[in-house]
Amino acid sequence: MTLPARLHLSLCACAVTFATGAAAADRMTITVTHDLAIARPAETIAVPWKSVNDALPHAGVQHIVVKDAAGRVLPHQVTNVAPEAKDPQRNGVAYGELLFQHDFAPGEKTATFTVEPSDAVVGPFPTKVFARIVPERLDDFAWENDKVAHRTYGPALAAPAPTGSDKEVLKTSGLDIWFKRVPYPIVDRWYNVGHDHYHHDEGEGLDMYNVGTTMGAGGTGIWAGGKLYSGINFTHWKVLANGPVRAIFELTYDGWNAAGTQVSEVKRFTVDAGHYFDRIDSTFTFAGGHPVQAAVGLNKDPADKGEDAKVTFTQDAAAKALVQWVAQKKSGDFGVAVIVPEAGNPAFGADTRNAFMLAPAASGRPLRYYVGAAWTRGGDIASEQQWKRYVADEAARVAAPVRVTSSAH
Repeated sequence: MTLPARLHLSLCACAVTFATGAAAADRMTITVTHDLAIARPAETIAVPWKSVNDALPHAGVQHIVVKDAAGRVLPHQVTNVAPEAKDPQRNGVAYGELLFQHDFAPGEKTATFTVEPSDAVVGPFPTKVFARIVPERLDDFAWENDKVAHRTYGPALAAPAPTGSDKEVLKTSGLDIWFKRVPYPIVDRWYNVGHDHYHHDEGEGLDMYNVGTTMGAGGTGIWAGGKLYSGINFTHWKVLANGPVRAIFELTYDGWNAAGTQVSEVKRFTVDAGHYFDRIDSTFTFAGGHPVQAAVGLNKDPADKGEDAKVTFTQDAAAKALVQWVAQKKSGDFGVAVIVPEAGNPAFGADTRNAFMLAPAASGRPLRYYVGAAWTRGGDIASEQQWKRYVADEAARVAAPVRVTSSAH
């Protein structure tokens, strides 16, 4: 799908300053710093391609290598914001950012990297992220990284069933979770084997999360007059980047009535390798000059039947997070959470089926929040306390972005 020239990819919450040297440089040095004592696993470093081109004029995306301080070659990605742009001078005018990752150990607050030209062609790296429309399953949109997978529902699923057919009909903007126990991509594999298989753990994980007509895992709505008003299935989709480090896509939700106010929404998802949380930027559009109260929420009862699930919620005001833990009888336990940094003094709410956080949203201004999930059989999170700690640490990382500087040599 064609990428819009107007697209401006964000810097993954990184504060960035660049000072480039002589045009004849043969390498670029990138220094990344931060102030936290905790680890920052799979931290995504984003460098504007213009800065790369200023330091290494005419460097082609197929002819660069990114190395860490030990000289190890790192997987990298260059986003493409204007694929139809003409570039006879090889200035990289179609490119957006150079992306790569680093695992900051606890207490490691500085890391240095180099970007160097390569005479040999540098091929693509194995991807750890993936996003696509799934027309063969009634217009699902599915995405994943090496930790967890998700899907949500498109127009074909919302369409009425033809007379005499057994077509499923579901109208919801809720977000689903597919829990993984393997790092490799499973979305295509699970759709291929079909519903009767991926609802059972056959060694790769399973779909055991129930969405129905709830908010699911991180859906949104408008809270007005003590009632939640949400849209239904997305109507349009657009993939903006698709690995190996980061996937970015947008889903558009047509207008719905929220207590007399017509509201539409565009969600932009940023999915990074190595993370249990995705970033979502929701832009609501509505008439009038006053903000609405946006709700970002979780299904209160997401477990399968027969699990005798015990569900607990923690309102973590310090982390600006709503944390859920679901203890199950048969299929392992799992945690889900939303982090809403723009919630200010966090406000929490609930209706009969959902618990949520509230934040003011102005028309046309993105509201940023984070949605995450983990499973005790996935390998990293083994308990409710560990999940709460992970959510708090993720909130701290979001609140204290890394700083990136560069120089040419």
